[in-house]
Amino acid sequence: MKAVSPDLDWKGAQVPVSKQFDDPYYSLENGLKEAQHVFLAANGLPDRFQDGLSIAELGFGAGLNFLTTLQAWQRSGQEGQLQFASFEAYPLTQADLIRALQPFDIIAPLAQELVDGWSDLLRTGQWKSGDVNLSLNIGDARITLPRWKGRANCWYLDGFSPAKNPELWEADLLSEVFFHTENEGTATTYTAAGYVRRNLEDAGFWVERAEGYGRKRHMTVARKGSKDAE
Repeated sequence: MKAVSPDLDWKGAQVPVSKQFDDPYYSLENGLKEAQHVFLAANGLPDRFQDGLSIAELGFGAGLNFLTTLQAWQRSGQEGQLQFASFEAYPLTQADLIRALQPFDIIAPLAQELVDGWSDLLRTGQWKSGDVNLSLNIGDARITLPRWKGRANCWYLDGFSPAKNPELWEADLLSEVFFHTENEGTATTYTAAGYVRRNLEDAGFWVERAEGYGRKRHMTVARKGSKDAE
């Protein structure tokens, strides 16, 4: 599928804001720390790193979650392969990706690798850095996720605000997330919206509220039990 890039505004000349969804791509306070808190720590990473671990994500955005995970994997010294699959309807242009990642000096070398491989990633859907393999599934996740053959041990649910992008939080799609989650797998998201929590529960997850990041008091952590049948 041909990539359709988003129209952006910029908050403070640094944070990309989707014109379509009127929502920033990451926390205005600190997108990197938000990724570490909401997606890595809440999913028990890096403690759960092991050969063959699979992470999947709704909403690649500027790639902060992926790059933060890649950095943590490399620093952990874990041997083996990490699989990371992301689903994104509107991938950034290379120029916008560069601008969006510029504030994050701590991941600058990894960000440059991603930028250098961006054109090939959009063309092939595949990118590799050391023993970390990224697949980018471009298009509406309601179409691309049901076609995905994989299952994830961890999910990052990072679409735009449920109030502004409800399609990425609807019951049918979260049921697909549940189906594509390994037993004992987890899913985390920055939102604690009631209908998102209910849709996750209806899909089959055990759902709990956790401490949020920054101005968000709460976030959501979901777990799939070992006896939960699809």
